[in-house]
Amino acid sequence: MRKRIIAGNWKMNTTLDEAKKLASEIVELVKNVDDVEIVICPPYTNLYVVYEIIKDSNVKLGAQDLHWEDKGAFTGKISADMLLSVGVKYVIIGHSEQRTYFCETDETVNKKVKQALKKGLKPIVCVGETLEQRENGETKEVVKKQVVGAFEGVSKEDILKSVIAYEPVWAIGTGKTATPEQAQEVHAFIRELLKELYDEEVAQSVRIQYGGSMKPNNAKALLEQPDIDGGLIGGASLKAKDFYGIIRPE
Repeated sequence: MRKRIIAGNWKMNTTLDEAKKLASEIVELVKNVDDVEIVICPPYTNLYVVYEIIKDSNVKLGAQDLHWEDKGAFTGKISADMLLSVGVKYVIIGHSEQRTYFCETDETVNKKVKQALKKGLKPIVCVGETLEQRENGETKEVVKKQVVGAFEGVSKEDILKSVIAYEPVWAIGTGKTATPEQAQEVHAFIRELLKELYDEEVAQSVRIQYGGSMKPNNAKALLEQPDIDGGLIGGASLKAKDFYGIIRPE
């Protein structure tokens, strides 16, 4: 059985005090949850204070990106060793906002994935199509290219440590959500693709999250789909009760 994983991507939100308060509220709400892996991904400036709050809890720390080099003249970037030094376990790679606004490519995603895995971080690798691509019938073609590109040269042993997040770009921050059936179709496609690229064990073991405006009122229907193993949560992760409502949907 794949253990469900719910990760909160706080994006460019929360001051230090806001991060402390939110992390504390989440820890309290989820203290008795043991059947779901819970990850929160604050901005870099808040990673250490959040780690201090969650370190003895069942909540794991994630980061929103990393650079593929160990160190050097890369102003504004952050390394795997820096993330590890403040307790980070997971790192989001290839988010659609990185692809859209900051020139992320399949090649840079691949380099980051390999660096994360080399250093012992677990990558949450984001893939997904734009509205134009979906309307042109290119969803599977786009997703396949991104998955193949992200994991090129990655061993079976390493992909088993990875998470994939399917995030239809047209459903991020727009209020639109893929129907459970639309999301399931792409998740199933990704699982079949993993079987082609690796084998049945990988296909059945790698967790695939849904990352397009999942909220407490639609989480249950999405998470009931056989190939949806959790969520990469944006806006709803900034309110502790909403985040908990996705971890424990009614």
